[in-house]
Amino acid sequence: MDFEDDYKEKRDLTELTLQGKTFLDRNENGKMDVYEDPNQSIEARVEDLLSQMTVEEKLHLLKGSGMASGVGMVDPDEGIPGVVGTIVATPRLGIPAINLSDGPAGLRIEPTREDIDRTFYCTAFPIATLLASTWNTDLVYQVGDAMGNEALEYGIDVILGPGANIHRHPFCGRNFEYYSEDPVVTGKIGAAMVNGIESNGVGTSVKHFVANNQETNRNFNDTRVSDRAMREIYLKGFEIIVEDAQPWTIMSSYNKVNRTYTSESRDLLTDILRDDWGFEGLVMSDWFGGNDAVAMINAGNDLLEPGTKKQWKALIEGQEDGTLDMEAVDTSVRRILTLIFKSKKMQDYTYGENPDLKAHADITRKSASEGIVLLENKDALPISKGQNVALIGLYSYDFIAGGTGSGDVNEAYSVSLEEGLTNSGFTVSLKAKEAYEAHKSANAEAFIKPEGINAMFDPYLPPEMTYDNGLMQEIASESDVAIITIGRNSGEGGDRKVANDFLLSEVEKDMLKTTCETFHAANKKVIVVLNIGGVIETASWKDQPDAIVLAWQGGQEGGNAVADILGGAVNPSGKLTMTFPINVDDHASNANFPQDGAPMQMTDLLFGKDEVPAEEMVKDVDYTEYEEGIYVGYRHFDKAGLDVSYPFGYGLSYTQFEYGDMTMIQENDSLKVAIPVTNIGELSGKEVVQFYVSKDSTQIDRPEQELKAFAKTALLASGATDTLKVVIPKKSLRYWNENSSQWSLEPGSYTVKVGASSRVIKKAMQADLE
Repeated sequence: MDFEDDYKEKRDLTELTLQGKTFLDRNENGKMDVYEDPNQSIEARVEDLLSQMTVEEKLHLLKGSGMASGVGMVDPDEGIPGVVGTIVATPRLGIPAINLSDGPAGLRIEPTREDIDRTFYCTAFPIATLLASTWNTDLVYQVGDAMGNEALEYGIDVILGPGANIHRHPFCGRNFEYYSEDPVVTGKIGAAMVNGIESNGVGTSVKHFVANNQETNRNFNDTRVSDRAMREIYLKGFEIIVEDAQPWTIMSSYNKVNRTYTSESRDLLTDILRDDWGFEGLVMSDWFGGNDAVAMINAGNDLLEPGTKKQWKALIEGQEDGTLDMEAVDTSVRRILTLIFKSKKMQDYTYGENPDLKAHADITRKSASEGIVLLENKDALPISKGQNVALIGLYSYDFIAGGTGSGDVNEAYSVSLEEGLTNSGFTVSLKAKEAYEAHKSANAEAFIKPEGINAMFDPYLPPEMTYDNGLMQEIASESDVAIITIGRNSGEGGDRKVANDFLLSEVEKDMLKTTCETFHAANKKVIVVLNIGGVIETASWKDQPDAIVLAWQGGQEGGNAVADILGGAVNPSGKLTMTFPINVDDHASNANFPQDGAPMQMTDLLFGKDEVPAEEMVKDVDYTEYEEGIYVGYRHFDKAGLDVSYPFGYGLSYTQFEYGDMTMIQENDSLKVAIPVTNIGELSGKEVVQFYVSKDSTQIDRPEQELKAFAKTALLASGATDTLKVVIPKKSLRYWNENSSQWSLEPGSYTVKVGASSRVIKKAMQADLE
């Protein structure tokens, strides 16, 4: 019998309840153990427990419970169905199992359980791109707090999220899980989410560390990136999160960075993350990530998830032949034990399993409406209550709540746009609804939503509807306004494409053209709602409709949130955290991004694959050159002087704002900036204010400007003023000097700009720095 089987037998025989309620009271000598004494520090309790552990127990703690849990197949008698991983229990010492659950947009656990007459639904919160578009860290904290409460109630100890990867390219299949093309937005919004979740005594695992910016061959792709781009762009968001939130865990990514797997990189996991930034938590691998278990532990990847027998055997052999650093093992075990002691499992917490889902739905609706971005409005919005609305396109009825994969949620319900408008006092065209029902009936198989593991990797995208002129005339005759919904979905395991994804399909172009021509001929407005997770092309068609509302994917309350915006119950205040280009080729990164990447193979994920010889490596699949360096997103578009469809930071409102006189002082190695913002329109609203900095004269290749801070006003009534104040540390103005491998502040004059977007600068002041 090997240790794995022997360990299970001991667990089954021991008289312990591993639900965080019953632990060993005394050791063999009848003495109360130090680690059970709440008056002792966690550090003392960890050291005492570590001294009692055998080598086998230490090694066992380094890996999760196995492959079954890695795909959510947990025995209900031994865990929570849908949980995708654990930190294993150590029964002899009374250490309980720790539950890990997917959850960037809400917990992804199973809502029903065999022989239990109740449900365990979780809230589907808005996707990350939407939450970032609020630019409201207080609101994102509230979302995190609600998400953490559900984890706490259901017995989840660590949420696997949030995602903090940069939107290097608009086609990354998981961009909906990430916040922005900018590291400051990523870091500040990510830290707010972490702090909100962890306020409940529940951990987070910020992912995917680092430079995991494509899904194509994500497990083996070699990201080849300069030190400067790594430090200034791809690491910076994680660094801000560590500084502002100190998360319990960070998840290493699948990919390599400059030929070394991130999970085996001591430079990333120890030298930078721990030594440079002061990260105190543990690092866990992405599921089945890495190649060499011994190298992972030696590098500082403390926890191997979900854990395999292959890894177990490698650790045993490494311990026996001396290649496994036992000091590194003890360090990793300390970090894991520290997390266990911080968890509610060791505090005899009673899990109520009854979160306030109604209150969480309310925060979902509120945050979803605040992250919606108004892209165009030619006096079409808001629309008056009671009007008859023609809903065009299947996604008006089949609204998309969120992306696929581990970022999905098993929610109790999802509000469509049709339902949201009806709830808000509008009526819906019967002719348009009948056309949808007929289309759905004729394509019944395409409307069957995938379930289980298939739902993770198979975006639900039924064929779009077609409308001839006669049908559209009938719909227009009974309607006051038309709303066309364009839907897009993506997720884990594959990247997006140009045709019928970034670009509108021919069917969608015809639908837009027919609707606009027919309704405009009747002097009626047309509104487009974008129910999408990432950037699409808009420049070629945005002049056709009268308004464009970027709804993103608002979670289970998405339809209600969009109706709040369309009807004027909420004034839009969202702004873009990424650039909408005119052409995808305008992105510098497009020269090095997979255009036809094959979907991830499950066999590769579960069992790995052989290394590809250097001479056989395929560009953008086996390796990706980040030749654009630091010029990602608006940094590139500004430097190249390129026109865009919608710039970074852009978003309209139903009211107008005036920026007053800007003030700035240097104090305590920081620039302290203040700006009064007044609502000069008629409707109450909020304004996002962005603070950019540029170097006036430089010998260094630098971006034209970089976001260094942002703030959002309170809800301002007509005529009201809010003075926004931000602090810009001088250290945030440094660049990474590759010659000296350190941060350097270039002395001289800097301009601090206050903008309504990256391309609408309202005020500016200069500061001389030494």
